[in-house]
Amino acid sequence: MRNLVVIRGAGDLASGVAHRLHQAGFPVIMTEIARPTVIRRAVAFAEAVYTGAITVEGVTARLVAGPEEALTKALQGEIAVLVDPPAGVITALRPQIVVDAILAKTNLGTSINLAPIVIALGPGFTAGRDVHAVVETRRGHYLGRVIWQGAALANTGIPGEVMGYTEERVLRAPANGIFKGCKAIGDPVTAGETVAMVDGVPIPARISGVLRGILHDELEVTRGMKVGDIDPRGERDYCFTISDKARAIAGGVLEAILHLTSSPENKLMLE
Repeated sequence: MRNLVVIRGAGDLASGVAHRLHQAGFPVIMTEIARPTVIRRAVAFAEAVYTGAITVEGVTARLVAGPEEALTKALQGEIAVLVDPPAGVITALRPQIVVDAILAKTNLGTSINLAPIVIALGPGFTAGRDVHAVVETRRGHYLGRVIWQGAALANTGIPGEVMGYTEERVLRAPANGIFKGCKAIGDPVTAGETVAMVDGVPIPARISGVLRGILHDELEVTRGMKVGDIDPRGERDYCFTISDKARAIAGGVLEAILHLTSSPENKLMLE
């Protein structure tokens, strides 16, 4: 399908990519799992799996039942979200562009022959072998860079620094069990305050700020799993707008697509 983009994953970074491509005129379909464990739900199109629809910065994504409905919605100007972990929609619709934005740090089944243009975000892929291009996702000098040969930088496991805080920003499950939040995204929190619980075990905030993201209630979590994120800057609006990181990565994806559809040397011109 000419210009059709299928994005695997619909978390906040994937959604930043989807938003930019939609604004640039591409019809977009996103695939997700049945119970997404997205933290920044206010800016993730994966939220449509739970609510039926979500609007992020003026762009609406809607949950659909199958490939045909997904294509219809995408061509009507909305982003279609489909529960389709193996991404069977790619075989059904044969899109021109596939973006792997699962961010699993390993390749979960994306190959360079899935579409004329295949792009992946972050580590786990080799450009020129697994995909046509990889976009750097690690914060720093190279964030958003398009890699044509080789792989992205390895994940450090350390959350990005905000006002001097890294791991302290993150809320993690203290035990295995069922998650329940006590605060909503955008709420102010103070250090020591209980933000959520796992089977009655409290999860206190380690710093003060605003709750930028938190899991859905009733999800099963494991000890140490990331379940929330506190922004020490205290700007509530940041909780409901696409992050600088997502925008940088989205710019890299758009650059890669435009290069691969317009450069004579790669012969991937749209027909």
